[in-house]
Amino acid sequence: MAKKNIKQKPKKTKKKVQHKVEKKKVVKEIKKVVKEKKIEKIVEKVEQPKEIKSVEKIEELKKEVKVEEKPEEVVKLVEKKPKEEIKEIIEKKPEEDTTWIPRTNLGKSVANGKITDIKKILDEGIKIKEHKIVDRLIPDLESELTLIGGRPGKGGGIERTPVRISAKMHKSGRRYTSTAFAIIGNKDGIVGIGKGRGKESREAVNKAMKKAKLNVINVPRGCGSWECECGQPHSIPFKTEGKAGSVRVVLMPAPRCIGLAVDDETKKILRLAGIKDVWGQTLGNTGARMNLIMAVFYALKNLHRYRTKNKIISTSSAVET
Repeated sequence: MAKKNIKQKPKKTKKKVQHKVEKKKVVKEIKKVVKEKKIEKIVEKVEQPKEIKSVEKIEELKKEVKVEEKPEEVVKLVEKKPKEEIKEIIEKKPEEDTTWIPRTNLGKSVANGKITDIKKILDEGIKIKEHKIVDRLIPDLESELTLIGGRPGKGGGIERTPVRISAKMHKSGRRYTSTAFAIIGNKDGIVGIGKGRGKESREAVNKAMKKAKLNVINVPRGCGSWECECGQPHSIPFKTEGKAGSVRVVLMPAPRCIGLAVDDETKKILRLAGIKDVWGQTLGNTGARMNLIMAVFYALKNLHRYRTKNKIISTSSAVET
């Protein structure tokens, strides 16, 4: 068997050993010096604590400020505000949002305070192009979503949802979009509807609300029923019709205490419009909820086709029977 060539390690020379020993000694000396400096700093802190320093500063300030000359004025500065002033500050209402910058002439006149009633805008037929106008003029707006979507229920059938989700096929896969349909109103003759779409349900709802504010109408109310004739604005003044798609809606005035004799989705728009008693008739595919609400909206809009001799009484000046 051939012997393997084993490389032997080179032996350490005396010079290298001495160099290492000297290096260790230098490192030890450096550490000692560092420790001594740290101890000196600690001693200085202990010798002069913060309390003593603060006391010295206070004495220096006392010498500079002469409290004996005008002690009453110094006390007045320290006195707290009375409780009455604090209550006034708390009770103050927060300032209005200054983020809205109007871009139309109508928006500028509303922001300046020249127009304070939205019914004047609607009667003149001016188109609203900024949703902040409605927020400023009608602060007590209420909103509801129609149940246009659906998903399979537990016991079969469809469970209605306020947002409809639809899918479109692409090379990368399915892309989902959500749709919402909103109704807004102040329960005093003003109502609007709007449809919004987006990638998320929240985005769709916000778009629907903004569009509904741009699509506001004034609903004339009265008592058109021959059975009642009370003169109060609890119903509509006469019979009206509206059509959207295959859905046709007929609304008829009803006497007091009848209520809203319509389906649940139609009740939402009539309730927000301020109508309390009405009879309704629907024809066509009423399962299409959006067409149903749009048909009701057009029926309320068609109330402006006929002029009445006497002005319709508002809720504030209702005749007492």
